[in-house]
This record gives sequence, C-alpha cells and structure tokens, in this order.
Amino acid sequence: MHPWKRYRLRPGKKVRLARWDTAARDELARTDHQAKLNLARLQAKIDKRQALLWAERRHRVLLVLQGTDTAGKDATIRRVFEGVNPLGVRVAQFGPPTAQELAHDFLWRVHPHVPAAGEIVIFNRSHYEDVLWPRVHEEIDGAEVERRLESIRDFERLLAEHGTTVLKFYLHLSRGEQKRRLEARLTDPTKHWKFSVSDLAERRLWPKYRRAYEDLLQRTSADHAPWFVVPSDPPLSRDVIVAAVLHRALERLPMRYPPLEPAVRRQIRRSGGL
Repeated sequence: MHPWKRYRLRPGKKVRLARWDTAARDELARTDHQAKLNLARLQAKIDKRQALLWAERRHRVLLVLQGTDTAGKDATIRRVFEGVNPLGVRVAQFGPPTAQELAHDFLWRVHPHVPAAGEIVIFNRSHYEDVLWPRVHEEIDGAEVERRLESIRDFERLLAEHGTTVLKFYLHLSRGEQKRRLEARLTDPTKHWKFSVSDLAERRLWPKYRRAYEDLLQRTSADHAPWFVVPSDPPLSRDVIVAAVLHRALERLPMRYPPLEPAVRRQIRRSGGL
C-alpha cells in the first residue's frame, strides 16, 4: 500500500495515537539498506518535479512538519531535500511568538511565509504551535482553542483555493524513543546545543500533548489539507514516507515546461540565428 493511503488520516475519523505503532517500518523501508535505496530514488524524482514546479511558476506546495521534541523535523528536511536545487525551496521555522507577533492575531506571523507560485515551503513547526503550547499550558480556554482551530481550517482552505497543495505530517514518536534521543544529546558534545531545561519540563507534559494532538489532528484533517501520521522511531523509514507522499503530490500536479516565447523565436529569425 502506498504511504499516501497507509498513513493518511481520513477527515472526521476518531484519532487514537496509541493505535498507531511508532516503530512500524514502511514497505519501502523494511531495512535501512532498502530505505536508503528508495530514498535516493525518491530524491531524484522530487528533484525533477521541483525543477518543473519552479520553471512553470503556477503551483505552490506547503509541507507542515509537527511533532514532539526529537521527533526528527530537522533531519527529515535535510534528508528528503538532499540534492534538490535550493531555488524554489524554503524552510520557515516558528518558535515562541515575539512581543510584536503577540500584538497581532496568531496567524499574522505565518501568512508571509506561505509558498509563492513555483515554491515548496516547509514549516518546521507551524501555526499549530499557537494552539498546542497555550492549550497544554492552560493559557487559553476551550472557546479560544475552538476559535483558533476554526481560523486554521479557514486559513488552509484559503491556501488550497489559491493553488497551494497542503501536506501535513505528524511525526509520531514514542516516549521511550524520545528519552533515548534526549540522552544521546547529553552524551554527544556536538548536540549539547540542542538540549535545554525546557525539554525536561515539556516531557513531563507528554500525556497532555498527546491528548491535544489527537484532538487537533481529528479536527483539522481535510481533503484539501490532509494529515499523515508518520511512525518516527525508525528515522529512515520516516524520511521515506514523507518523500513518497511529497512525490505523489507533485506527480498529481498538471505541470509542463513553459514553451519558448514567440518574441524570442521572432528575434532569432530576424537576426539570422544565434
């Protein structure tokens, strides 16, 4: 079964993340060797489709990556887009809102980063952080959660109506694997910079984040903006799944290289050739 079908959340379906095996490996990544081969194949195909997307400048693609700390958002971006021409590909990262951003509506800081025609943009964390964090920390009530989710649904519908393909990935990590990865950051001097005291505080809120994610995924998955729950304990399988879904979305876009402009042809004829 293609990853598009296997990991996609059907709109309106009840979400229970405990039913999704975080350690499951995709059929394209039964072993790390197989995963590397298939990832390289998908990277080459994505590169060709992205070049066409950039040349035609008609469609837009937005990837949203969400997940707990250490779920692998940075690594997924690095591996899936390895070798892809950086022209037409951007990454936008959303941390805690600044004072200026807090003075506006919560989507104010997001809209300037959506893809322009011909672009692929990856959100490393996203507008969903402005629901998750304040909800878990009880800074907003249920009514405000509902207002923000409704705004997000409208926002993503607007993007889709204006030619943006929206793909949202929840990198589903087990609590045990997160512990192992956090410990690895403590033992590896090259990863100390990634560790902060807040990681420990947020980890203690794991059950609250799990419930918040389940509600969010269930209420914001739509045909025009689907969520994909990606088992993320095995990193290479995770990357293959994201790459396969992205490639399928790019393949579905009706694209072709723009023809040579008539004015150029006329000028070449008048000048007697190159």
